[in-house]
Order: sequence, then C-alpha cells, then structure tokens
Amino acid sequence: MGFKLCVGLESEFYSICKAMIETGVIPDFITVDGGEGGTGAAPVEFSDSVGMPLHQGLNFVHQTLIGCGLRDRVFVAASGKVYSGSSLLRVLVMGADWANAARAFMMAVGCIQAQMCHTNRCPVGVTTLDKSLQRGLVPEDKAERVYHFHHNTLEAFRQILEAMGVSQPKDVDARFFSQSGPLHRWRRDYQLEPAMLLDGGAPREIAERWRASAAHEFSKV
Repeated sequence: MGFKLCVGLESEFYSICKAMIETGVIPDFITVDGGEGGTGAAPVEFSDSVGMPLHQGLNFVHQTLIGCGLRDRVFVAASGKVYSGSSLLRVLVMGADWANAARAFMMAVGCIQAQMCHTNRCPVGVTTLDKSLQRGLVPEDKAERVYHFHHNTLEAFRQILEAMGVSQPKDVDARFFSQSGPLHRWRRDYQLEPAMLLDGGAPREIAERWRASAAHEFSKV
C-alpha cells in the first residue's frame, strides 16, 4: 500500500509520522509531488502558486522519516518535472528511491499541453475517449518515440554516473551534489540522524514543531 503526498504544512506530515509510530500502520511507499508537476488541465492558480518545489518537499519527507526512525521501512518516490538523466539523478541524490515521470512521456506520446485533458476533447487524441479524436494518435509511431525517449534518458543517466566514477545509483549521495541557493542550504542545514526526532536531538526549531504535532489531528502550529 502507499499514499500520495503533496507536502504543504510540515506539522501535517509530523502528525502522519506520529500516527505511523503509534498504530504500527506504515505505508510501503510515499510519493512526493513537487509544485512543478501536474497535468496541463491543472488550474492556473494551483500550477503557479500551490505546493513546495520538489527538492524542498522531498528533502523534508526523507529527513523526517530518518529522524523518526522510519526511513528504512518506507520507500520514497519523487515526482516533479523529472524529464532527463540529470533530473533523475538529482532526486535520487536528494533521497528518493525512484522517480515518477509523467509530463515528459506525455509529450513524447504527442501531448501539446492544450490544457483540455479533463474535457474529453484532447486535440491530439492522448486523453480522450472520442473515437474521432483518437484517430489522431498513431500507436505504432508514438511507441517508437516513447521508446527512444526513455532509452536516451537512461543512457544519459548512465553516462553521468560514469563521469562521476560510480557504477550504480545507490553509490551516489549528497556528497556528489553542490549547488548554490536553496539546495545549498538544504545540504548544510537540514540533515537529521536516525531517530533524532524521537530522542530530542533535533535542532530546536524542528524539535518544537515535532512536539507540537499530534497523531490524532493535524496541528495548526
């Protein structure tokens, strides 16, 4: 089992983690969607303004699971404009076990982002049950495009790993990642040790938010 999480308020995820610990009901995986994701039919206000950037949400979930001693029991997937070998590697470095990709494959199959996915009137036949519009999608042609896109993405991923001197993705961690701005702060300031939230060893600001959360309700702190 699993659940899909769009990280909003940190206290809500703390409450979820406390509920996992108290009940023993732990999902097999959590999918973290960044604010960059979404279909072409998403409301503009949501696309522009709602949700954390993936790197912030992913790091928060990854570090929180470490801090409450659950990371080795829950897989974490990442989704949010993963479209290249380098973007795939980036989310793995930041703690994801795997990445989900949707928009890039939709475009490989012919999506033109007409923002009509929910209307059953997709002009290129990708997201419609209308037979007259489905004729615009030629599976034999699009299958080749999707295959080559996927193959070339993984080939680029392999080449980057080779350039880094490692043979497999699990050998890559945050030591290989250097960037200024928010990602630099992510590496420097927010690294928890296993069970640090449980034993009171977390930084003060994080520990206070953890204590304010409760398993039976979402805190408004």
